[in-house]
Amino acid sequence: MSRTLIIAEHDGQNLNPSTAKCASCATVIGQDYDIVVMGSGISGIAGQAAAIDGASTVLAIDAGHLESPLAASHAAEVVAIADAYSHIMGPSTTYGRDLMPRIAALLGVNQVSDISAVEGTHQFKRPIYAGNAIVDVQAPEGMTVVATVRIASWKAAGDSGSAPVEDRATNSAPSEHTRYKGLQTGGAERPDLQTANRVISGGRALGSEENFQLIYKLADLIGAGAGASRAAVDAGYCPNDMQVGQTGKIISPDLYIAFGISGAIQHITGIKDAGTIVAVNKDADAPIFEIADIGLAADLFTVIPEMERLLG
Repeated sequence: MSRTLIIAEHDGQNLNPSTAKCASCATVIGQDYDIVVMGSGISGIAGQAAAIDGASTVLAIDAGHLESPLAASHAAEVVAIADAYSHIMGPSTTYGRDLMPRIAALLGVNQVSDISAVEGTHQFKRPIYAGNAIVDVQAPEGMTVVATVRIASWKAAGDSGSAPVEDRATNSAPSEHTRYKGLQTGGAERPDLQTANRVISGGRALGSEENFQLIYKLADLIGAGAGASRAAVDAGYCPNDMQVGQTGKIISPDLYIAFGISGAIQHITGIKDAGTIVAVNKDADAPIFEIADIGLAADLFTVIPEMERLLG
C-alpha cells in the first residue's frame, strides 16, 4: 500500500514540532499519511497531532509500558502495523535516531537517514561530509522505506487540520532487557535546542563554567535556547546535551547568536540552516564570520553586558 506512517515525538504533554516537519516531508512524497502517537495518557497529544494539516488519521496507542520513549517498546508497536505502509518516517532527533534503525532492522531493510529533499517516492537527497556534499539516495522499489527526516531542512506543516483519532490496542509487552531510568537535562526550562526559534551559544572563549552563566542569563532574557560549541562542552563548561554541530544537535532557529565560537566545520554544519546568524568574536579572522549574516569583532565580555543593558 502506498501510504506513509509518521511516528510522533512528544514529551508526555506536548507534541514535538519535529512531527509537523516530518509531515511536510511526507506531503512532498505525495501519499496520504497517518501519524502514530505512542505513550500513556496521550489523548491530548493525539489531539495536537490531529491538527496537523494533511494528516489522514491519528493512531493512538495508549499503554503504561509505552510512557517512556524506549526504542525497544516503541519499535515493536510500529513493526506490528508496518504492513499497511510503504513509508515509515521519524524525525532525525535523539528519539528518532534511536528508534528508526531498530525498526529498519526488525523489518530487514536499510534505513534512509537525514532526508533533506524528496525527488520521488523512493528517491531522496541527504547531506554527507559535514554538509559539504549532497547525495542522491535511491531506495529499492517495493521495499518499505524506513527513514529519518532532517528537521532543519523542513518547515513545519500548519495546524488547522482535523484528522480523526483512532484508538489502537497495544501490540507489545514491556521490554525484559531495557529499563527507563529517567531524563536529565542541563537546559533548565529553556526552549529545546532543536525546536527553539532563537538560540544563543557560547564557545571556549567563555573560559569557565561560571562565565557560561552569561550565556544562560542572556538566553533567558530573550526566551532563547542555550547552546554551546564542542570545545566548550569538552572543556566542561556546560552539559553535552547543549552541543550544537555535526556531533551534537543540528538546528535551524530563526536567530542564532554565537559568542566566542571560532566556527569549526563541525559546528557550522549544525547551524547553517538558521535564518540569521550573528557572530561575536575577538578574532576578526575567525571562520564563523564567513557564514555569519552579522559579525562583530569584539570582546564578548563587553558585548553581552551591553546587550543585557539595552534589552533590559
